[in-house]
Amino acid sequence: MNNLVAIGAGGALGAVCRYGLARWVQQLAGLAFPAGTLTVNALGSFVMGFATVWMLERSTLGPDARLFLLTGVLGAFTTFSAFSVETLSLVEARLTGQAVLYVAGSVILCLVMAWLGMMLGRQV
Repeated sequence: MNNLVAIGAGGALGAVCRYGLARWVQQLAGLAFPAGTLTVNALGSFVMGFATVWMLERSTLGPDARLFLLTGVLGAFTTFSAFSVETLSLVEARLTGQAVLYVAGSVILCLVMAWLGMMLGRQV
């Protein structure tokens, strides 16, 4: 299977799953707090952690299947899962300083960029 087709098919599935689960949880919670997004990010991080280890260390699934699930489905379901696994990989490699920099940089930079995008969006 073509890599882009695997990623695209998985991405479509992941995006639909994200929308459905986040909406369902948010309706159940009935709060202003983004419980749906938090649930998706937490579940996606768990599944990404499990699937990464299982696929790379225990499975005989080929690269297309890994691209479909990890990059496609889970990548579209939540990019927070990739952030979580990448951070833990740095910690496991004993690159704690880089892990802290990655976490702090990601949170601060992304919040600043979102704010700048919102400010720009209000100007045009």
